[in-house]
Amino acid sequence: MARNIQSLERAAAMLRLLAGGERRLGLSDIASSLGLAKGTAHGILRTLHEEGFVEQDPASGRYQLGAELLRLGNSYLDVHELRSRALVWTDDLARSSGESAYLGVLHQHGVLIVHHVFRPDDSRQVLEVGAMQPLHSTALGKVLSAYDPVAHSEALEAERKPYTARTVSSAEDFEAVLDLTRARGYAADIEETWEGVASVAAPIHDRRHMPVGAVGVTGAVERVCRAGELRPELVAAVRDCARAVSRDLGAGRF
Repeated sequence: MARNIQSLERAAAMLRLLAGGERRLGLSDIASSLGLAKGTAHGILRTLHEEGFVEQDPASGRYQLGAELLRLGNSYLDVHELRSRALVWTDDLARSSGESAYLGVLHQHGVLIVHHVFRPDDSRQVLEVGAMQPLHSTALGKVLSAYDPVAHSEALEAERKPYTARTVSSAEDFEAVLDLTRARGYAADIEETWEGVASVAAPIHDRRHMPVGAVGVTGAVERVCRAGELRPELVAAVRDCARAVSRDLGAGRF
């Protein structure tokens, strides 16, 4: 059996101590509570401070939880809430469209699939929760890049690999795609990432009207498109789903 890493265990114990006790604790208090030498405790606190997980009050020298830990916690809560709010609506979207429905969020310079509803037929399908998709070529990624400034920057800084002959790779053309996405309120991917596959996606906003994710459907191009264009009823269904999830998150009308 693999052994746990002692320094990580001590760091975790330190964060729990700061979360559950007084607002601020001094080095001696922390070391004493955890049974650590002051030098050891100080070394761990210094590392946590450099990473933004703890902050030190300049006047008293006492420590408290840092903003980075709060940001990570809020990120988990946001994704968890987003998925729970979207469950019913994405089920309905897959049922009404007859295609697979996906929920994605920005993660590590790509789109992380946090929920996937299978196409409602008897075909063999693979669950894609946890899979990553590119920002520049997928419908989900274009939506996030169009509405989220962080995703926008990451997509522009990325390589923008041409997956097919239809993939938009140049920065100028990509910006034009994002402008069109914002103007229409949805994004398209017609064989830009996978040959024979098309997708449509729309943005999800929270109560602050901030983009927190995207929802869309994906399927064979001959089903998703008609005469080379996305079927209007599919676009409408995806946008209605995105609005419904956004309303559940408190976004109101938009």
